[in-house]
Amino acid sequence: MPNPRDPRADPAAQRPERCPCLSGERYSECCGPLHAGVTPAPTAERLMRSRYSAFVLGDVDYLLDTWHPSTRPGQFELDDTLRWTRLDIERVESGGPFDSAGLVEFTAYCRQGGVRSAQHEVSRFTRVAHRWYYLDAEG
Repeated sequence: MPNPRDPRADPAAQRPERCPCLSGERYSECCGPLHAGVTPAPTAERLMRSRYSAFVLGDVDYLLDTWHPSTRPGQFELDDTLRWTRLDIERVESGGPFDSAGLVEFTAYCRQGGVRSAQHEVSRFTRVAHRWYYLDAEG
């Protein structure tokens, strides 16, 4: 039986018009192709945005798949009570198509039980064999 939180269980029901990463693009032209495995993220920032969208949509498989094997947890569950509402990219260092490492500083906003909160993080990314992976958070 498919996991009801898995966006691949019912793709039509889980495809928002506007991309959750707030790029201003349609989901089908932004994070959608990355989530579907059609194309890899070309930069660390794009991977960060697609991972945020995966949190919004509950796509645990994508989150694990884009986590570097050296730091990937054995298991990972999302908190069903969190509703992610906004992503602000504050700083990007390196992480371009020809770099091997990158840094993305961001703040992700959410609501839980009617209470607003935010998560601020400086994420490190690494590129292996032309594919970007989330490595860990600095600090």
